[in-house]
Amino acid sequence: MLDLQTELTRTVRGEVGFDVTSRALTTMDASNYRRVPLGVVAPRDADDVAAVLAACRAHGVPVVARGGGTSIAGQATGTGIVLDFTRHMNAVLSLDPATRTAVVQPGLVLDRLQQAAAPHGLRFGPDPSTHSRCTLGGMIGNNSCGSHSVAWGTTADNVSELSVLTARGDLLRPGRDWAGAPTGLRPLVEGELARLRTGFPDLPRRISGYALDALLPEKGADVARSFCGSEGTLGILTEAVVRLVEAPRARALAVLGYADESAAADAAAGLLAHGPLTVEGMAADLVRFTADLPRGTAWLFVETGGDTAAEAHARAGTIARAADVLDSLVVTDPAAQRALWRVREDASGTATRMPDGTEAWPGWEDCAVPPARLGAYLRDFRALLGSYDLHGTPYGHFGDGCIHVRIDFDLLTEPGVARFRGFSEDLADLVVAHGGSLSGEHGDGQARAELLPRMYGAETVALFERAKAVWDPDGLLNPGMLVRPAPLDTNLRFSVLPREPVDVVFGYPSDGGDFSAAVRRCVGVAKCRTTEVSGSSVMCPSFRATGEEAHSTRGRARLLHEMLAGELVGGGWRSTEVRDALDLCLSCKGCRTDCPVGVDMATYKAEFLHHHYEGRRRPASHYTMGWLPRWLRLVARTRTAWLVNSLASVGVLARLAKRLGGIAGEREIPRVAAVPFTRAWRRKVMAESRRNTHDGVEYTETPTGGQAYLWPDTFTEHLSPSVGHAAVRVLEAAGLGVLPVPPVMAGKPVCCGLTYVSTGQLDRARAVMRTTLDRMGVLLDREGAPPVVVLEPSCAAALRTDLPELLPDDPRAARLAALVLTFAEALERLAPDWTPPRVDRPAVGQTHCHQHAVLGDTPDRRLRAAAGLTGELSGGCCGLAGNFGFERGHYEVSAACAEEQLLPAVRQAPDDAVLLADGFSCRTQLEQLAGVQGRHLAEVLAEALEADAK
Repeated sequence: MLDLQTELTRTVRGEVGFDVTSRALTTMDASNYRRVPLGVVAPRDADDVAAVLAACRAHGVPVVARGGGTSIAGQATGTGIVLDFTRHMNAVLSLDPATRTAVVQPGLVLDRLQQAAAPHGLRFGPDPSTHSRCTLGGMIGNNSCGSHSVAWGTTADNVSELSVLTARGDLLRPGRDWAGAPTGLRPLVEGELARLRTGFPDLPRRISGYALDALLPEKGADVARSFCGSEGTLGILTEAVVRLVEAPRARALAVLGYADESAAADAAAGLLAHGPLTVEGMAADLVRFTADLPRGTAWLFVETGGDTAAEAHARAGTIARAADVLDSLVVTDPAAQRALWRVREDASGTATRMPDGTEAWPGWEDCAVPPARLGAYLRDFRALLGSYDLHGTPYGHFGDGCIHVRIDFDLLTEPGVARFRGFSEDLADLVVAHGGSLSGEHGDGQARAELLPRMYGAETVALFERAKAVWDPDGLLNPGMLVRPAPLDTNLRFSVLPREPVDVVFGYPSDGGDFSAAVRRCVGVAKCRTTEVSGSSVMCPSFRATGEEAHSTRGRARLLHEMLAGELVGGGWRSTEVRDALDLCLSCKGCRTDCPVGVDMATYKAEFLHHHYEGRRRPASHYTMGWLPRWLRLVARTRTAWLVNSLASVGVLARLAKRLGGIAGEREIPRVAAVPFTRAWRRKVMAESRRNTHDGVEYTETPTGGQAYLWPDTFTEHLSPSVGHAAVRVLEAAGLGVLPVPPVMAGKPVCCGLTYVSTGQLDRARAVMRTTLDRMGVLLDREGAPPVVVLEPSCAAALRTDLPELLPDDPRAARLAALVLTFAEALERLAPDWTPPRVDRPAVGQTHCHQHAVLGDTPDRRLRAAAGLTGELSGGCCGLAGNFGFERGHYEVSAACAEEQLLPAVRQAPDDAVLLADGFSCRTQLEQLAGVQGRHLAEVLAEALEADAK
């Protein structure tokens, strides 16, 4: 289609991408389906959209509109041209508080509209769980709803006027009283009034099919409302006038506990009379941690609003007392409410893994029945699952009778796909028997459109086809959706993946050692595309810096999927498209925790780099920073730190060294310590300890055997020994006997292998790790071995996760991983009665990304609180991230990541604030970009101890 590409490049001002990467990034949405487009266009305005439609009409190529790509039924994929509205057509064009309306473009992310409306006390009512990345165009296309629809309805209830381009280039403005109707639509409707009045189920979440009944005269002949939910099959939206609602000034959350989900479902409809904002249901098999929930195995989250906190609380209390429950809880603290809502919002991702780790998939994600029938429907649904030996975890909008569920379909084998089809047909019949809709929120797409005759009958479906022909007589827009659909068991995205496990280095314990299964974790919910960090979250800093899909966790996972498929992305592990997308991955590991399904792109990147460069010359930075422990040990052994530091301070030599070493020219080379940490410490320890010899290796212990060993990580040992000395001072003050790990006392260095892992030198990493395990053999072989305290968060994370995942067959790896404690964990676990010195100052800084993702920071929070360090550390990533920020070509993204949260927090900090940064990378970034000195928590506490001693 070279002619089409040429024409689009000539006539469209926005980006036109027919390259492999652009196409690979849009083969899938959040559904089970995959279709490979010819190209992707990011239009700048309605004129660009018109130009695309004209060119595609001339060439007979279909067009699919795409927003955030979070559709769950397959309607955001296509084989023609995909229109990506998120890059340019993504603004709030105007907002009028007086009329409570806003004019928006289709690529606008919902949260941005909410932010614009909030200062006026307003909001857009519908709020899907993907509110931080779904777009208004996608919401209109699917008639999205969200958890507050019991109060504010669906998207269609909140749209007043649209601007739409038809496939033939006509600009229409759909509204009420037949405004903007294409020629032929009104006669079609007026000839079918009886069918439209009787053939559509009356329930709050009827999303399936076309909303032709909205065109009835008694309903105002609302063309805009009828257009909502048409999934891009009737016209291309370019602008919308939406209605806003008054936001409650205060909210409270009543959490109601029930014996099981059916009991919760039976109760939900009865709560609507109290006027709640939400009635959401979840069961225990989805909620992994129930400690903060009232007694029960299923819960209703019922939100109430009011002008004051007391009013909201009173309404929630009334509901809790009126409900027949096992137990209840009313939550008024906003932070506690957000924590509970996060469990609910992440469910679309967490539900893709059953409690036993089995994969589960969408496909029957959002059926809806009349709310009063929900309990009976759920009982029948569970019975149907059992008859097919399938399992699912229902949750969702109980107050609207809408159920979300991911089911453990086998979509990898022919028998499994056949069972998927049989279940789908039977479930469609069950939904219809309960008076329901096949889709209650996410649209029909390819997942359910084939089954619409079971819900509406053949005549009404034929009417849908006639309506489609009025709007789009050439069948150009999103073919295969809603009318004349593709079979629900074709175009499955898993069919192209290899059937045999791919040979990999990491163990992938949560995925059965299967790299394909690890990549399949990404189901496309796109939490990684959130443009703003909330709380302590990290994922995905490179996307927030560039705004490019290829630099999101989802985008990279999609490229890996296509690499494994080998159809579009060629070359396998040698793929340059995958390499380039992974280049800006900071390996922050944020996705490991923040992604609802635990995609671990840092591990996937290391795996890819290992294979990509296997047997080939690597980038220079892999040899300089990847081998950093080796070079620093050499400097220490030859006692040439003074020389290295002197040469690094000479401009011309430093520039030459950075150029040869693949280091960004904007960076300063950190100074190497004149005396390594353990060399100075060892002298002290040797004077206080006795020697023992085990298996010919000298070990050193305190007279009592000690309570903890201190790990000499590369950064503490050679670059910031002050952290190590401070930690010893604090740990000893807490009554702990602290020594270097025994091999170090015997002059044998140990290493976690972090720098080799981050640069994908996995053979070298495993060799280093095995050497470390060999040298620690006696310690790891004996019972009751002392814990190992690791001061550098990234090294602690490597020992906790990378070590056992790279050496899954070596039991010593798991034993060492189990011994690892962070500084705060050591104090909390080993000296629980110790009281730290009071600092009594505000603290600013950033929780290390690896700490957030792998280690957790709860002990750190408690330790800071006990020391009187007030305030919250920011989330996100500092942007240096080990070798990433030092590598040539990464400086701008590295600095942008720091500017997102860390540097603004430092600039706004009070004069007496303590600047905390436990990671060497974080401290280096602060020093080089802000000219300030961050300190490890151990240094702050050691200083306080010294002050108390004076």
